[in-house]
Parts: sequence; C-alpha cells; structure tokens
Amino acid sequence: MFIGLGSVINAATIIIGSILGVFFGSKLNEKIRELIMSVLGLITACAAADMLKHLWDSDFRASLPKGWPLIAVLLSLIIGGIMGSIAKVEDRLENFGERLKRIFSQSSDSQFIEGFVTSSLIFVVGPMAILGGISDGMKTGIQTLVLKSVLDGIAAMAFAASLGWGVAASSIPTTIYQLGWTAIGFILGNILAPYQITAITVTGGILIMCISLRLLRVKQISIGNLLPALFVAPLLVQALHHFVS
Repeated sequence: MFIGLGSVINAATIIIGSILGVFFGSKLNEKIRELIMSVLGLITACAAADMLKHLWDSDFRASLPKGWPLIAVLLSLIIGGIMGSIAKVEDRLENFGERLKRIFSQSSDSQFIEGFVTSSLIFVVGPMAILGGISDGMKTGIQTLVLKSVLDGIAAMAFAASLGWGVAASSIPTTIYQLGWTAIGFILGNILAPYQITAITVTGGILIMCISLRLLRVKQISIGNLLPALFVAPLLVQALHHFVS
C-alpha cells in the first residue's frame, strides 16, 4: 500500500456511486438506504474498537506513569473538547460550507454546479476526512477512509440520482483536501514518538465511535468540537512521559 491510497479509494467510490446514481439511483428505496446506514454504523463501531485496542499496548503503557494511559486520553478529549467548543469548530465547519454554497450558487444556477457544491461539502466538511487523512499519512491504517468511502459512495448515488454528473466532479476537491491532511499526518508520523502516535490513534478511535453513534442515530455528538483532542493527545502524553524517563 502507498500513502494516499485511502483518498484514491474515496475518489473512486464517489465516481462509481455517481455513475450508479445517474442510471439506477431512483430504484434504491429508503428502507434499503436505512439498512445500509445501520450496517455501516455497526462496522464503524468495530473499526473504532480496533483503534481502541492500542490503549492496552505494552509499549504505550510503559511510556506513561502507571494508571495514566486511559486518563491521558480522557484529559485529551476534555481539554480538546473545551478548546473546540470555545473556538466553535463545529459551527465554523458548518458556516464555512454554507458560505461556499452561497458563493457558488450566486455564480451559476446550473444543476451541475449544484451537484458539485452540495456533494463536495458533504464529503469534505466532516471529521472522517480529517481523521482518515491523518491516519493514512501516519501509516496507522486506512480503515477510516475506507468506511468514509462507502458512506460517500452511497451518498453520491443518492445525490447523482437528482443532481447528475456534478456529484462525480466533487471527487476532485475531496481528494485534494484529504491529501492535505494526509501530508500533515505524514509529517507528524516522522516527528512524533511511537507512544505519541498511539495516543492519537486511541483518541481518534473515540471520535470514530462517536461517528458510529451518529450513524446509528443513538446520539448526535458535536465531533467537530472534539477534533482539537487529536493535537492535545501527543503533547499531553509527552509531558507525562517525562515522569517515567
């Protein structure tokens, strides 16, 4: 596998979903869509569990004071959540998407532009693009982007059924955006210690679990506001690591 594969797969599923949507989208009824989303929610929970298992990694636990690995992740989420709430990350992501939509809607009223803008916002403005991109760049797995690819493929099918080929074109900005986060993940993966990367992985697993709860319609959590925890986690465990060293 190569770095960026997750984004390539994502682009491919958007294009394939768009093709299927243009020709067959109207035949996919609401009950089938709901069933598929429920299955994806369960699979996403399994992916989160796979990331969370690193919390019990012996090297990670040995790098922190005894009893602190779980507390470190908890504090990272709390501190990151407070920072994200104060900065209103979730609201800013949504407002950014709305501003882009208004700009493009003023430029053209064509169906192609509408499909392109609407689907681009859906595929780009969300935590899975960031989490998946960073994970891909850090070489800790592409499962998050693979799950996102399936979700985007289904969404593309639904959008393309009514908005046409502009949905397929949204694969371009989606790929560019995610590769940007992949580059950030690659840089972090080369400058952070293994225990810091593990902290990011476990914290990301919690966020993925939040996404599964949203897909299953169990709880709507402001995941965007928790994203700063990904940057708090490696700094916090580094500080704790000094107590061991």
